[in-house]
Amino acid sequence: MGEMQNKEIEKLLSAFPVITQISVAWGEMDAFSHVNNVAYFRYFESARISYFEKLKLLDHLELTGIGPILGSISCKFKAPLTYPDIVHVGSSITRIEEDRFTMSHRAVSEKLGKVAAEGEGILVSYNYRKSIKSSIPDVIVKRIEEIQKGVTSDE
Repeated sequence: MGEMQNKEIEKLLSAFPVITQISVAWGEMDAFSHVNNVAYFRYFESARISYFEKLKLLDHLELTGIGPILGSISCKFKAPLTYPDIVHVGSSITRIEEDRFTMSHRAVSEKLGKVAAEGEGILVSYNYRKSIKSSIPDVIVKRIEEIQKGVTSDE
């Protein structure tokens, strides 16, 4: 990847504190000669887990039984991906409520040098031991605020 292309990708992802790189797999292509729409949701899932790992959310889930459960997810397809490519997926938590938070994603194609898709998911805080919704623990809210510090908004 050239330096100019790298800077363009950085610019497109400047509002996202966690960036995950994912190689497009040949098997993700469909009969229409581009990556099938289902793969984008897998990219967002991988990026979401990368954010959770940085947040230490899965460790917190193991200790307390409280963790995220996906309430909804959406995707706006902007440009078709094809094999071979590397997708840079940015993740950012854009809204925190008592028992849920909103996570935004942007998938940028390295080959195309532009946004391939944008998505948003709502994650509900859930007590897996009691099978009920839960407030987001204060320690998690503080970690989110730390991770989100210093990112610029392009919205």
